[in-house]
Amino acid sequence: MERTKVPARHTGPETLPPAGRQAWTATWLLLAFMLVNFADKAVLGLAGPEIMKEFGLSRQEFGTAQAAFFSLFSLSALGVSFLTRKVRTSVLLLLMGLLWSVAQLPMLWAAAGFGTLIATRVLLGFAEGPAAPVAVHHVHGWFEQRERTLPTAILMVGAAAGVAVAAPTLGAVISQFGWRWAFGVAGIAGLLWAAVWTVKGREGPLAPPVARQARTADAGSGSPEVPLKSVFLSGTFITAALGAFAAYWVMSAKLTWLPDYLQSVIGWDLTQASTAVGGGAVANGVVLLAHGLLARRAARRGTGGRPPAGAGAGLLLVASSGAVTVFATVDTLWIKVPMMFGPMALALVMITVAQTAIARITPPSQRGVVLGALVAVFALGGIASPLVLGRIVDSAATATIGYQNGWLVTAALLLITGLLAALFMRPEKDAQRLGVPESPATGVPVSH
Repeated sequence: MERTKVPARHTGPETLPPAGRQAWTATWLLLAFMLVNFADKAVLGLAGPEIMKEFGLSRQEFGTAQAAFFSLFSLSALGVSFLTRKVRTSVLLLLMGLLWSVAQLPMLWAAAGFGTLIATRVLLGFAEGPAAPVAVHHVHGWFEQRERTLPTAILMVGAAAGVAVAAPTLGAVISQFGWRWAFGVAGIAGLLWAAVWTVKGREGPLAPPVARQARTADAGSGSPEVPLKSVFLSGTFITAALGAFAAYWVMSAKLTWLPDYLQSVIGWDLTQASTAVGGGAVANGVVLLAHGLLARRAARRGTGGRPPAGAGAGLLLVASSGAVTVFATVDTLWIKVPMMFGPMALALVMITVAQTAIARITPPSQRGVVLGALVAVFALGGIASPLVLGRIVDSAATATIGYQNGWLVTAALLLITGLLAALFMRPEKDAQRLGVPESPATGVPVSH
């Protein structure tokens, strides 16, 4: 029998063979994809004060507009993830990028009012719901299990970078041209990404057969499918979903309410608030990238590399809970403000860890579906957070008291879910119980 070698593993993108370069090209393109994705999410929060003023909205009503974005988010995340078994992920990603632009551009119309805003946010949420699970599923088709933490973290860095770039850029656009053009710029960015992806987007060698246009010689691992109920009821899935829910709650709360909080409570202007939000997003990216690099280094040394067992990510949620508590209760700015730049961002590591952990306990052919289910659960934090915090702030005697109460609720959620993840999130143990082996190493010969 002939023995054909899959390209060997190398230590960096600059020394990789063609397949390796293609893997990292796909990763960087999906980094840009996530950047646009979160710029789209951030635009409403940045334009929020101007929109509330023009339309005469209360914070609770504005929270309804933000929650509208997530009304179909979870359903589409789950539904489109099932399509990954029949439709190539490169096609799904292209369609999503085009729909994002379609949803943003109508707000350029001067007559577009609050009803149009709600309708377009629902459409945008429907189109963006599957973004993370489909992007992660796609990039996992390029990397073996032990190598997936870094590229997954890079995609999540795109989320942070999207806010970091969008906050000052769209803040300047709002100041110079009005809030409607912030939506226009976000829509144009989506069209540009779609044009590049049309030329460069393709499937990876470890993608499941259907996504590789019926190339059935190798499904990536050869492992049989397992009952989805067993995956969903595992301690790893449940606690990963809860922990990611809390992390997404924090992210959504910051996107929606941090600009208003910094202006109405601290007294900063739009430029200062946008700069602070952007700086916090940079810190988010640094935290996520540092975690990915450390996991990759552990994998290369043979001392780790598998999805973290849960204790580390859970304790980071607990640490983030402490940071949110300090942010909520301390008035001294030199103590309060640094909490946004790193400490509060520790919670976001759970989103990366949850996805790599779920990928570990799921066969490749079912990975897209289970990742979609994970996102469908934790994205509910994006619905609840704007509504709950908006109601808490509006019902309080002052905005200052209301925001303090809202941040403390957030801290309690982080604490509880962090402890649960630390105790019960065990991907390796659950993978063994479910009979799911690791994906093959990319340097191992394959017999035909």
